[in-house]
Amino acid sequence: MILMACTSPADADLSLRFNRECCCVTLDQSALCAALKQAVDDPEFCTRLSQSHPHLFATTPVFVPSMALHHMHQAVLAIEAATQLPAYQQQVLAWAGAAAQRDFGPAGVFMGYDFHHTPAGPKLIEVNTNAGGAFLNAVLASAQGACCPEARGDANPWNPQGFEALVAGMFRQEWVRQGRAGMPQRIALVDDAPQAQYLYPEFILAQQLLQRQGFETRIADAQDLHYRGGQLRYQEEPIDLVYNRLVDFSLQEPRHAALRAAYLDGAVVVTPNPHLHALFADKRNLTLLSCQEQLTAWGLEPAQTQALDAVLHTELVSAENAAALWSARKHLFFKPSAGHGSKAVYRGDKLTRGVWAHILQGNYVAQEFSPPGERTIQLEGVLATRKMDFRLYVYRSQVLLVAARLYQGQTTNFRTPGGGFAPVCIVPPGPKPDPSL
Repeated sequence: MILMACTSPADADLSLRFNRECCCVTLDQSALCAALKQAVDDPEFCTRLSQSHPHLFATTPVFVPSMALHHMHQAVLAIEAATQLPAYQQQVLAWAGAAAQRDFGPAGVFMGYDFHHTPAGPKLIEVNTNAGGAFLNAVLASAQGACCPEARGDANPWNPQGFEALVAGMFRQEWVRQGRAGMPQRIALVDDAPQAQYLYPEFILAQQLLQRQGFETRIADAQDLHYRGGQLRYQEEPIDLVYNRLVDFSLQEPRHAALRAAYLDGAVVVTPNPHLHALFADKRNLTLLSCQEQLTAWGLEPAQTQALDAVLHTELVSAENAAALWSARKHLFFKPSAGHGSKAVYRGDKLTRGVWAHILQGNYVAQEFSPPGERTIQLEGVLATRKMDFRLYVYRSQVLLVAARLYQGQTTNFRTPGGGFAPVCIVPPGPKPDPSL
């Protein structure tokens, strides 16, 4: 373990100094391998993972003020309240596809809310309906050692203890919310060519966890699903519930025709699904969630409206505002409305005229640029800086897990030395200054 410069700070936000100076290595590789072996019952899993994904896990924790996490959670609660407003739903469903129009009941497993922590407080970057990494972070958190003594803060109230039971309960609730009795017998974790996905190791962790909790679980390629006789099947086995990891959020692609038909017929429970993506994760929704005046007019409670200060101001890109957005581009970030995984996103200060022409032709939003926080790490005895963001994994307003991501460059890619998923250490407020001094 490496401990550096853990002096008693006087900063108002203790986490800023801890992230800058407390370069502790808390990841216990042996404990991590033991946890992975227990999770998948495969003694070679950890070795293969470390070889194929050397930068999946950061070795250092990330510090965040307890009040900042509180504000993040309040923003989540406000967003979920906003999505229930009839006027909000009418607006977002108006620009969604046909598959999104019907609400079958599920609330969406592993909702992901991504934040930057800034000097002005947390800022919501985006919402994801199929946020990856929860299973990996639950294992990571179980393999941590102590950090700088002065930096030890409050126990994380959203830690992985009881994670398996929470996950099992979440899937059972999704089943019941669609009007089913009992519990699903067989779950399919569905993606395109799942074995080729970068986070395929997480699929294995998810499959093993769900099977320990009593669900038969299959990892299935979406194009291998078949729908006939009112039953969705994979390799001739009936599928009761689909844990959907596809990024074809509207299920429009021809290879997803069987899943789409079964979903629209209500023959299978799909979570998350097109309706939930339309309510939460279409980037155009941020134009509504960042407009407090509109939300107030639609009936959102004042305290919830105030909590949405955390949502960065966002506008639809159109011919009418193109000139103004181009002039202000250095302070903006441009994202496709149905984008995912930071694909086809552009920082305004790096835009070329050619890229700008492409943005004007597509469904893009312009979001206020918010620089990420920074974390100092040590690589082979040399100090280095990594960007960081935070993700809250949520189900029906309940935070299941909080994690951070360390990275370099424009976006998270899990290929940065010293980067990857990182555990979160919550720091209590510092001592108030003595007014007599």
